[in-house]
Amino acid sequence: MTSTTRKIIAKASIASALSIAASLGLAVTVVPMLGGVVDGNAWLMCILCPLLIAWPASAWQFWQAERLREARNEIARLHGELSEAHAAAVEKARRDGMTGLLNREGFLAAVRKAMAAGEEGTLLFVDADHFKQINDRFGHPVGDDALRGLAMAIAGTIGAGDLCGRLGGEEFAVYLPGFAASEARPMAVKILEAVRRLRIDVAADTAIALTVSIGASVQTGGLTLNELIAEADEQLYKAKTLGRNRASFAPDVAAVA
Repeated sequence: MTSTTRKIIAKASIASALSIAASLGLAVTVVPMLGGVVDGNAWLMCILCPLLIAWPASAWQFWQAERLREARNEIARLHGELSEAHAAAVEKARRDGMTGLLNREGFLAAVRKAMAAGEEGTLLFVDADHFKQINDRFGHPVGDDALRGLAMAIAGTIGAGDLCGRLGGEEFAVYLPGFAASEARPMAVKILEAVRRLRIDVAADTAIALTVSIGASVQTGGLTLNELIAEADEQLYKAKTLGRNRASFAPDVAAVA
């Protein structure tokens, strides 16, 4: 016998006992008032009728109530699982499968949300230098390792409230909410240095080094996201043109040796 069955039996028994008590109470008060006498048969009927009617009815009612409670609990559990699954699916949809960073759509959506707050911020486009040579010389598995290494180096440099994403290929992006150019420059230097320290194993005794070029644009109010992206892309092109392995901020180019 399950605990639920025992609970239903106990509740039905209590309800029957109360029904019998009420029936007996009515008998001893109402019958004499009507000129009748409560005899043995009356006592028996006051006990048997509630017992035969109240107990099954109560048991059925309590059983139905228990089924409804279990059904509500199951619905709540399924709803919770569905909500968790939906949240996981939404989060997965905005993540890059290889690096775990925000993908292009997820990153740009997060930047739009940050820009909507109205505060200034800095967008950094971070592009790996000569990355095609890695794939051509060592193969795509090594290239994939390099991308994951770059993602870890970049994400490990920025703060918890900053945004980091992979836009596609070997191009990454960082958005620093609340950062003016003077504050973003040191962060760009840290990213450059973190990538320089990175080593990707290509054989048992061989590892390759990487560098990146960074183009920056600063949101000081009034710029749209497309304008911010265009400026960062232009500055990235300048950094590449001037020899790579450096960060470019409009209107000047900051080179890092």
